[in-house]
Amino acid sequence: MDAPAPAPDDRQLLLVEDDVDFARTLARSLTRRGWRVLHADSLGAVQALLASQQPTHAVVDLKLRGEASGLACVRALHAASADMLIVVLTGYASIATAVQAIKLGACQYLAKPSNTDDIEAAFARTEGDDEVGLTQRASSIKTLEWEHIHQVLAETGFNISEAARRLGMHRRTLTRKLDKRRV
Repeated sequence: MDAPAPAPDDRQLLLVEDDVDFARTLARSLTRRGWRVLHADSLGAVQALLASQQPTHAVVDLKLRGEASGLACVRALHAASADMLIVVLTGYASIATAVQAIKLGACQYLAKPSNTDDIEAAFARTEGDDEVGLTQRASSIKTLEWEHIHQVLAETGFNISEAARRLGMHRRTLTRKLDKRRV
């Protein structure tokens, strides 16, 4: 069963995104749809906002510049309010980070590019769907490598140097792999 939608004037959303242009565009689109949008670009900014605000929803970018990943923000948001609906939005999607995001309190996990419609639909789908179809296609070597890289990245708090060390590759090699778009 889906969670009841809050009244339009109760819809306060915290957008955790360090890309200023993307955050501005997404906030403008959500504001036009009746959301009151707060913005934070780091874990510290999230914690400061939570001291004075009580958002009902959050959209969290997984890969933030600086000291902490979006997963740390998900943990802090869920600790502040177990009822808050949290959607993780990322251009670095992997099974490992999706599982961790859900375990830490996110209700959905979306890969970029996603638009405002996708985000609002994700807030409406808070329950699991046991009718979802299973794929018949086996994972490719590239997909398995991608998943392993992101699992190690998540384990290291998205520290590129430490992840490269654990993967047994040069830091620049890992950076090049992360810069490539997955097909």
